[in-house]
Amino acid sequence: MSIRMRFAIASAVVFLVLSSLVLLAAYLIVQQSLGYRTGLITPDYMDLRSSFRPYNWPDVVRVERFTWQYEATRSRVLDVRTVYERDTLANLRNLGALAVLLGTAGAFGVGYRAAGWVVRPLGRVTETARRVAQSHNLSERIEHKGPRDEVGELAETYDVMLGRLARAFDGQRRFVANASHELRTPLTINRTLVDVAVRRPDATEDVKRLGESLLLVNARNERLIDGLLALAEGEQAVLDRRGFDLADVAEHVLDQASDEAVKSEVTIHRLLDTAPTTGEPVLVERLVQNLVENAVRHNHPLGEVWVTTRQRAGVAELVVANSGLPVPAYELESIFEPFRRLHGDRLRSDRGSGLGLSIVRVIADAHGGVVTARPRDEGGLTISVELPGEQTPSDRT
Repeated sequence: MSIRMRFAIASAVVFLVLSSLVLLAAYLIVQQSLGYRTGLITPDYMDLRSSFRPYNWPDVVRVERFTWQYEATRSRVLDVRTVYERDTLANLRNLGALAVLLGTAGAFGVGYRAAGWVVRPLGRVTETARRVAQSHNLSERIEHKGPRDEVGELAETYDVMLGRLARAFDGQRRFVANASHELRTPLTINRTLVDVAVRRPDATEDVKRLGESLLLVNARNERLIDGLLALAEGEQAVLDRRGFDLADVAEHVLDQASDEAVKSEVTIHRLLDTAPTTGEPVLVERLVQNLVENAVRHNHPLGEVWVTTRQRAGVAELVVANSGLPVPAYELESIFEPFRRLHGDRLRSDRGSGLGLSIVRVIADAHGGVVTARPRDEGGLTISVELPGEQTPSDRT
Protein backbone atom coordinates (compact mmCIF):
# COMPACT_ATOMS: atom_id res chain seq x y z
CA MET A 1 0.00 0.00 0.00
CA SER A 2 1.44 3.35 -1.04
CA ILE A 3 2.09 6.27 1.29
CA ARG A 4 -0.69 8.27 -0.37
CA MET A 5 -3.19 5.49 0.23
CA ARG A 6 -2.13 5.04 3.86
CA PHE A 7 -2.36 8.80 4.49
CA ALA A 8 -5.81 8.98 2.87
CA ILE A 9 -7.06 6.03 4.92
CA ALA A 10 -5.64 7.59 8.10
CA SER A 11 -7.42 10.89 7.32
CA ALA A 12 -10.69 9.09 6.69
CA VAL A 13 -10.40 7.05 9.90
CA VAL A 14 -9.63 10.14 12.00
CA PHE A 15 -12.57 12.02 10.51
CA LEU A 16 -14.86 9.02 11.00
CA VAL A 17 -13.91 8.63 14.67
CA LEU A 18 -14.17 12.32 15.54
CA SER A 19 -17.41 12.93 13.63
CA SER A 20 -18.94 9.80 15.17
CA LEU A 21 -18.09 11.09 18.63
CA VAL A 22 -19.62 14.49 17.81
CA LEU A 23 -22.75 12.80 16.45
CA LEU A 24 -23.04 10.64 19.55
CA ALA A 25 -22.69 13.66 21.83
CA ALA A 26 -25.32 15.59 19.86
CA TYR A 27 -27.65 12.59 19.94
CA LEU A 28 -27.38 12.30 23.73
CA ILE A 29 -27.93 16.04 24.25
CA VAL A 30 -31.01 16.12 22.03
CA GLN A 31 -32.35 12.97 23.62
CA GLN A 32 -31.98 14.48 27.06
CA SER A 33 -33.61 17.74 25.96
CA LEU A 34 -36.56 15.91 24.43
CA GLY A 35 -36.90 13.51 27.34
CA TYR A 36 -40.35 13.41 28.97
CA ARG A 37 -40.52 14.67 32.51
CA THR A 38 -43.57 13.59 34.49
CA GLY A 39 -44.05 16.95 36.22
CA LEU A 40 -44.90 18.72 32.98
CA ILE A 41 -48.51 17.50 33.06
CA THR A 42 -50.27 17.66 36.41
CA PRO A 43 -54.01 17.57 37.33
CA ASP A 44 -54.14 21.14 38.62
CA TYR A 45 -56.32 23.91 37.38
CA MET A 46 -53.86 25.63 35.02
CA ASP A 47 -52.83 22.44 33.23
CA LEU A 48 -56.42 21.46 32.63
CA ARG A 49 -57.32 24.94 31.49
CA SER A 50 -54.45 25.08 29.02
CA SER A 51 -55.15 21.57 27.82
CA PHE A 52 -58.86 22.16 27.17
CA ARG A 53 -58.54 25.73 25.83
CA PRO A 54 -58.40 24.59 22.15
CA TYR A 55 -61.92 23.20 22.60
CA ASN A 56 -63.26 26.51 23.99
CA TRP A 57 -63.89 25.10 27.38
CA PRO A 58 -64.57 27.62 30.20
CA ASP A 59 -61.71 28.90 32.33
CA VAL A 60 -63.25 27.68 35.59
CA VAL A 61 -64.21 24.02 35.83
CA ARG A 62 -64.42 21.45 38.56
CA VAL A 63 -61.47 19.08 38.34
CA GLU A 64 -63.44 16.25 39.91
CA ARG A 65 -65.99 16.26 37.07
CA PHE A 66 -63.37 16.07 34.33
CA THR A 67 -61.02 13.43 35.62
CA TRP A 68 -61.55 11.25 32.60
CA GLN A 69 -61.00 14.19 30.22
CA TYR A 70 -57.66 14.87 31.92
CA GLU A 71 -56.49 11.29 31.59
CA ALA A 72 -57.40 11.17 27.92
CA THR A 73 -55.68 14.49 27.21
CA ARG A 74 -52.58 13.42 29.17
CA SER A 75 -52.34 10.15 27.23
CA ARG A 76 -52.67 11.96 23.93
CA VAL A 77 -49.98 14.48 24.84
CA LEU A 78 -47.65 11.63 25.85
CA ASP A 79 -48.23 9.88 22.53
CA VAL A 80 -47.56 13.06 20.58
CA ARG A 81 -44.40 13.77 22.53
CA THR A 82 -43.19 10.19 22.12
CA VAL A 83 -43.70 10.24 18.35
CA TYR A 84 -42.06 13.65 18.12
CA GLU A 85 -39.06 12.51 20.16
CA ARG A 86 -38.68 9.28 18.18
CA ASP A 87 -38.88 11.04 14.82
CA THR A 88 -36.48 13.76 15.87
CA LEU A 89 -33.89 11.28 17.15
CA ALA A 90 -34.31 9.08 14.07
CA ASN A 91 -33.78 12.04 11.76
CA LEU A 92 -30.74 13.11 13.75
CA ARG A 93 -29.34 9.59 13.70
CA ASN A 94 -29.96 8.88 10.02
CA LEU A 95 -29.03 12.27 8.62
CA GLY A 96 -26.02 12.45 10.95
CA ALA A 97 -24.80 9.00 9.89
CA LEU A 98 -25.19 9.98 6.23
CA ALA A 99 -23.27 13.20 6.84
CA VAL A 100 -20.52 11.25 8.64
CA LEU A 101 -20.19 8.80 5.74
CA LEU A 102 -20.10 11.56 3.14
CA GLY A 103 -17.61 13.50 5.22
CA THR A 104 -15.44 10.39 5.57
CA ALA A 105 -15.40 9.91 1.81
CA GLY A 106 -14.52 13.57 1.39
CA ALA A 107 -11.75 13.28 3.98
CA PHE A 108 -10.35 10.28 2.07
CA GLY A 109 -10.27 12.22 -1.19
CA VAL A 110 -8.78 15.34 0.39
CA GLY A 111 -6.20 13.24 2.24
CA TYR A 112 -5.24 11.45 -0.98
CA ARG A 113 -4.75 14.74 -2.83
CA ALA A 114 -2.88 16.31 0.07
CA ALA A 115 -0.60 13.29 0.38
CA GLY A 116 0.20 13.52 -3.32
CA TRP A 117 1.22 17.13 -2.86
CA VAL A 118 3.35 16.23 0.16
CA VAL A 119 5.16 13.27 -1.41
CA ARG A 120 5.71 14.90 -4.80
CA PRO A 121 9.30 15.90 -3.88
CA LEU A 122 9.95 12.28 -2.89
CA GLY A 123 8.93 11.29 -6.41
CA ARG A 124 11.76 13.43 -7.78
CA VAL A 125 14.19 11.74 -5.40
CA THR A 126 12.97 8.32 -6.56
CA GLU A 127 13.21 9.26 -10.22
CA THR A 128 16.78 10.50 -9.78
CA ALA A 129 17.74 7.31 -7.95
CA ARG A 130 16.20 5.22 -10.75
CA ARG A 131 18.13 7.10 -13.43
CA VAL A 132 21.39 6.72 -11.51
CA ALA A 133 20.78 2.99 -11.02
CA GLN A 134 20.06 2.44 -14.72
CA SER A 135 22.76 4.65 -16.19
CA HIS A 136 25.52 4.24 -13.55
CA ASN A 137 25.92 8.03 -13.76
CA LEU A 138 26.89 9.01 -10.23
CA SER A 139 27.52 12.62 -11.23
CA GLU A 140 23.80 13.43 -11.24
CA ARG A 141 22.34 15.17 -8.20
CA ILE A 142 18.85 15.94 -6.98
CA GLU A 143 19.56 19.59 -6.09
CA HIS A 144 16.29 20.02 -4.23
CA LYS A 145 15.04 23.62 -4.15
CA GLY A 146 12.61 24.33 -1.37
CA PRO A 147 12.29 24.77 2.37
CA ARG A 148 14.69 22.92 4.62
CA ASP A 149 12.16 20.39 5.81
CA GLU A 150 12.31 16.61 6.06
CA VAL A 151 12.25 16.19 2.28
CA GLY A 152 14.99 18.78 1.84
CA GLU A 153 17.18 17.02 4.39
CA LEU A 154 16.57 13.69 2.67
CA ALA A 155 17.53 15.12 -0.73
CA GLU A 156 20.67 16.73 0.71
CA THR A 157 21.66 13.45 2.40
CA TYR A 158 21.09 11.59 -0.86
CA ASP A 159 23.30 14.06 -2.75
CA VAL A 160 26.07 13.62 -0.18
CA MET A 161 25.77 9.85 -0.48
CA LEU A 162 25.99 10.04 -4.28
CA GLY A 163 29.12 12.15 -3.97
CA ARG A 164 30.80 9.64 -1.70
CA LEU A 165 29.76 6.75 -3.96
CA ALA A 166 31.13 8.57 -6.99
CA ARG A 167 34.50 9.02 -5.31
CA ALA A 168 34.51 5.38 -4.19
CA PHE A 169 33.68 4.09 -7.67
CA ASP A 170 36.31 6.33 -9.23
CA GLY A 171 38.88 4.78 -6.92
CA GLN A 172 37.61 1.32 -7.79
CA ARG A 173 37.88 2.02 -11.52
CA ARG A 174 41.46 3.19 -11.09
CA PHE A 175 42.24 0.04 -9.11
CA VAL A 176 40.61 -2.15 -11.76
CA ALA A 177 42.59 -0.43 -14.50
CA ASN A 178 45.86 -0.96 -12.64
CA ALA A 179 44.97 -4.57 -11.80
CA SER A 180 44.02 -5.19 -15.42
CA HIS A 181 47.43 -4.04 -16.58
CA GLU A 182 49.29 -6.05 -13.93
CA LEU A 183 47.32 -9.23 -14.69
CA ARG A 184 47.42 -9.01 -18.47
CA THR A 185 51.13 -8.34 -18.69
CA PRO A 186 52.38 -11.75 -17.48
CA LEU A 187 49.77 -13.54 -19.59
CA THR A 188 50.92 -11.63 -22.66
CA ILE A 189 54.53 -12.54 -21.91
CA ASN A 190 53.61 -16.20 -21.44
CA ARG A 191 51.69 -16.23 -24.72
CA THR A 192 54.65 -14.70 -26.54
CA LEU A 193 57.15 -17.13 -25.07
CA VAL A 194 55.00 -20.18 -25.82
CA ASP A 195 54.32 -18.95 -29.34
CA VAL A 196 58.02 -18.46 -29.98
CA ALA A 197 58.82 -21.91 -28.60
CA VAL A 198 56.18 -23.56 -30.78
CA ARG A 199 57.39 -21.82 -33.95
CA ARG A 200 61.00 -22.84 -33.51
CA PRO A 201 62.24 -25.03 -36.39
CA ASP A 202 63.64 -27.64 -34.03
CA ALA A 203 60.42 -27.91 -32.00
CA THR A 204 59.21 -31.47 -31.67
CA GLU A 205 55.63 -32.58 -32.08
CA ASP A 206 55.28 -33.03 -28.31
CA VAL A 207 56.46 -29.48 -27.73
CA LYS A 208 54.05 -28.16 -30.34
CA ARG A 209 51.10 -30.03 -28.83
CA LEU A 210 52.08 -28.84 -25.36
CA GLY A 211 52.45 -25.30 -26.66
CA GLU A 212 49.05 -25.38 -28.31
CA SER A 213 47.47 -26.61 -25.06
CA LEU A 214 49.25 -23.86 -23.11
CA LEU A 215 48.07 -21.25 -25.61
CA LEU A 216 44.49 -22.44 -25.19
CA VAL A 217 44.78 -22.29 -21.41
CA ASN A 218 46.42 -18.86 -21.64
CA ALA A 219 43.66 -17.56 -23.92
CA ARG A 220 40.99 -18.91 -21.59
CA ASN A 221 42.69 -17.21 -18.63
CA GLU A 222 42.82 -13.95 -20.54
CA ARG A 223 39.11 -14.17 -21.27
CA LEU A 224 38.43 -15.05 -17.66
CA ILE A 225 40.43 -12.08 -16.39
CA ASP A 226 38.62 -9.78 -18.80
CA GLY A 227 35.30 -11.14 -17.58
CA LEU A 228 36.20 -10.81 -13.89
CA LEU A 229 37.49 -7.29 -14.37
CA ALA A 230 34.32 -6.35 -16.21
CA LEU A 231 32.36 -7.89 -13.38
CA ALA A 232 34.32 -5.86 -10.82
CA GLU A 233 33.64 -2.72 -12.81
CA GLY A 234 29.96 -3.62 -12.73
CA GLU A 235 28.97 -2.85 -16.32
CA GLN A 236 29.66 -5.26 -19.18
CA ALA A 237 29.07 -8.49 -17.26
CA VAL A 238 25.49 -7.47 -16.51
CA LEU A 239 24.55 -5.52 -19.63
CA ASP A 240 26.23 -7.62 -22.33
CA ARG A 241 24.29 -10.89 -22.24
CA ARG A 242 24.46 -13.75 -24.72
CA GLY A 243 22.39 -16.87 -24.93
CA PHE A 244 23.97 -20.28 -24.31
CA ASP A 245 23.14 -23.68 -22.90
CA LEU A 246 24.18 -24.35 -19.33
CA ALA A 247 24.40 -28.07 -20.13
CA ASP A 248 27.11 -27.42 -22.76
CA VAL A 249 29.16 -25.44 -20.27
CA ALA A 250 28.80 -28.14 -17.61
CA GLU A 251 29.77 -30.88 -20.07
CA HIS A 252 32.90 -28.96 -21.12
CA VAL A 253 33.93 -28.43 -17.48
CA LEU A 254 33.32 -32.08 -16.60
CA ASP A 255 35.48 -33.23 -19.49
CA GLN A 256 38.31 -31.08 -18.20
CA ALA A 257 37.86 -32.30 -14.62
CA SER A 258 37.79 -36.00 -15.52
CA ASP A 259 41.56 -36.46 -15.12
CA GLU A 260 41.61 -34.91 -11.65
CA ALA A 261 38.59 -37.02 -10.66
CA VAL A 262 40.36 -40.20 -11.77
CA LYS A 263 43.47 -39.30 -9.79
CA SER A 264 41.33 -38.59 -6.72
CA GLU A 265 39.37 -41.83 -7.21
CA VAL A 266 36.11 -39.90 -7.43
CA THR A 267 33.28 -40.98 -9.72
CA ILE A 268 31.36 -38.24 -11.50
CA HIS A 269 27.74 -38.83 -12.48
CA ARG A 270 26.26 -36.43 -14.99
CA LEU A 271 22.65 -35.82 -15.93
CA LEU A 272 22.76 -32.86 -18.28
CA ASP A 273 19.44 -31.75 -19.69
CA THR A 274 19.03 -28.66 -21.83
CA ALA A 275 19.04 -25.49 -19.72
CA PRO A 276 19.21 -22.32 -21.89
CA THR A 277 20.21 -19.12 -20.12
CA THR A 278 21.81 -15.74 -20.85
CA GLY A 279 24.93 -14.06 -19.57
CA GLU A 280 28.70 -14.24 -19.95
CA PRO A 281 29.67 -17.85 -20.82
CA VAL A 282 33.24 -17.44 -19.57
CA LEU A 283 32.08 -16.37 -16.12
CA VAL A 284 29.47 -19.13 -15.95
CA GLU A 285 32.16 -21.62 -16.96
CA ARG A 286 34.24 -20.42 -14.03
CA LEU A 287 31.20 -20.83 -11.76
CA VAL A 288 30.67 -24.44 -12.84
CA GLN A 289 34.40 -25.15 -12.68
CA ASN A 290 34.65 -23.91 -9.10
CA LEU A 291 31.71 -26.04 -8.02
CA VAL A 292 33.03 -29.19 -9.71
CA GLU A 293 36.57 -28.70 -8.39
CA ASN A 294 35.19 -28.06 -4.93
CA ALA A 295 33.12 -31.27 -5.11
CA VAL A 296 36.10 -33.36 -6.30
CA ARG A 297 38.77 -31.96 -3.98
CA HIS A 298 36.66 -31.90 -0.83
CA ASN A 299 35.71 -35.53 -1.18
CA HIS A 300 37.09 -38.82 0.04
CA PRO A 301 38.60 -41.71 -1.97
CA LEU A 302 35.98 -43.73 -3.83
CA GLY A 303 33.63 -40.80 -3.38
CA GLU A 304 30.98 -39.60 -5.82
CA VAL A 305 29.90 -36.36 -7.48
CA TRP A 306 26.52 -35.73 -9.09
CA VAL A 307 26.15 -32.88 -11.63
CA THR A 308 22.69 -32.06 -12.98
CA THR A 309 21.39 -29.33 -15.30
CA ARG A 310 17.74 -28.78 -16.08
CA GLN A 311 15.19 -26.14 -16.92
CA ARG A 312 12.10 -25.54 -14.82
CA ALA A 313 9.66 -22.64 -14.50
CA GLY A 314 11.75 -20.37 -16.71
CA VAL A 315 14.91 -20.98 -14.66
CA ALA A 316 18.14 -22.73 -15.70
CA GLU A 317 19.29 -24.79 -12.72
CA LEU A 318 22.66 -26.38 -11.98
CA VAL A 319 22.95 -28.82 -9.07
CA VAL A 320 26.33 -30.14 -7.89
CA ALA A 321 26.31 -32.68 -5.04
CA ASN A 322 29.22 -34.58 -3.57
CA SER A 323 29.93 -37.09 -0.88
CA GLY A 324 32.39 -36.29 1.89
CA LEU A 325 32.59 -35.25 5.49
CA PRO A 326 29.39 -34.03 7.19
CA VAL A 327 28.92 -30.25 7.03
CA PRO A 328 27.12 -28.51 9.93
CA ALA A 329 24.07 -26.56 8.84
CA TYR A 330 25.14 -23.47 10.79
CA GLU A 331 28.34 -23.18 8.72
CA LEU A 332 26.64 -23.20 5.31
CA GLU A 333 26.47 -19.42 4.98
CA SER A 334 30.09 -18.92 5.97
CA ILE A 335 31.44 -21.10 3.14
CA PHE A 336 30.52 -18.34 0.66
CA GLU A 337 32.71 -15.78 2.44
CA PRO A 338 36.13 -15.01 0.92
CA PHE A 339 39.08 -16.99 2.35
CA ARG A 340 36.72 -19.01 4.51
CA ARG A 341 37.32 -22.74 4.86
CA LEU A 342 35.50 -25.25 6.96
CA HIS A 343 37.13 -27.24 9.71
CA GLY A 344 38.91 -30.52 9.25
CA ASP A 345 40.28 -31.49 5.86
CA ARG A 346 39.09 -28.24 4.32
CA LEU A 347 41.88 -26.40 6.11
CA ARG A 348 44.48 -27.93 3.85
CA SER A 349 45.88 -25.23 1.59
CA ASP A 350 46.46 -27.63 -1.29
CA ARG A 351 42.71 -27.92 -1.68
CA GLY A 352 42.09 -24.29 -2.48
CA SER A 353 42.48 -20.71 -1.35
CA GLY A 354 38.97 -20.28 0.05
CA LEU A 355 37.76 -18.11 -2.84
CA GLY A 356 35.97 -20.71 -4.95
CA LEU A 357 32.45 -20.47 -3.53
CA SER A 358 32.67 -16.72 -2.96
CA ILE A 359 33.40 -16.31 -6.68
CA VAL A 360 30.45 -18.59 -7.41
CA ARG A 361 28.10 -16.32 -5.46
CA VAL A 362 29.48 -13.15 -7.07
CA ILE A 363 29.04 -14.53 -10.58
CA ALA A 364 25.55 -15.80 -9.80
CA ASP A 365 24.52 -12.43 -8.33
CA ALA A 366 25.91 -10.63 -11.41
CA HIS A 367 23.65 -12.78 -13.60
CA GLY A 368 20.60 -12.27 -11.39
CA GLY A 369 20.82 -15.82 -10.07
CA VAL A 370 20.60 -17.45 -6.66
CA VAL A 371 22.98 -19.88 -4.96
CA THR A 372 21.83 -22.16 -2.15
CA ALA A 373 23.65 -24.89 -0.23
CA ARG A 374 22.39 -27.65 2.00
CA PRO A 375 24.15 -30.55 3.71
CA ARG A 376 23.60 -34.12 2.61
CA ASP A 377 22.50 -36.64 5.22
CA GLU A 378 25.21 -39.04 4.05
CA GLY A 379 27.88 -36.34 4.20
CA GLY A 380 29.03 -33.66 1.78
CA LEU A 381 27.14 -30.79 0.19
CA THR A 382 24.47 -30.10 -2.38
CA ILE A 383 24.82 -26.70 -4.04
CA SER A 384 22.13 -25.38 -6.39
CA VAL A 385 22.53 -22.45 -8.76
CA GLU A 386 19.47 -20.92 -10.43
CA LEU A 387 20.06 -18.57 -13.37
CA PRO A 388 17.38 -16.72 -15.35
CA GLY A 389 16.25 -18.79 -18.29
CA GLU A 390 16.61 -17.56 -21.85
CA GLN A 391 13.44 -15.89 -23.12
CA THR A 392 11.83 -17.28 -26.25
CA PRO A 393 10.30 -14.98 -28.89
CA SER A 394 6.83 -15.79 -27.52
CA ASP A 395 7.95 -14.77 -24.02
CA ARG A 396 9.25 -11.45 -25.30
CA THR A 397 5.97 -10.63 -27.01
